[in-house]
Amino acid sequence: MADLGQPDGGVYDWYQRGLHLLGDGNPDAAATLLGRALAAEPGSRSVREALARAQYDAGRYREAIENFGALIAADPADDYAQFGLGLAASRAGDLELAAEHLALAVAMRPDQGHYARALRGVRARRGMATELP
Repeated sequence: MADLGQPDGGVYDWYQRGLHLLGDGNPDAAATLLGRALAAEPGSRSVREALARAQYDAGRYREAIENFGALIAADPADDYAQFGLGLAASRAGDLELAAEHLALAVAMRPDQGHYARALRGVRARRGMATELP
């Protein structure tokens, strides 16, 4: 008999189902499942990244910032985590934090046009915010 508190299968199954849910446009369900997978395998970078993406897509920006931040703490040269943290911070309204991490992502991967576009957008929003009375 299955434990009613845990989904069927192992961590890899949860990860795969979480990615499938995320791809199908169900980020809240994906985040729940991926959160369980991360609790079982706290050192898994791939699970943490998928969880951060699901949290971002679900509008849970502070949680996404925490998980992208954990990825960066383990590997500061992870340009995708820098980018993800920057986007999540932007959506959470922390434009200074967003600009910092997006600038790092752009510096690491200047070939990624979407990194530069996101940084320009945050810098423009930050400039507009300082001009308001």
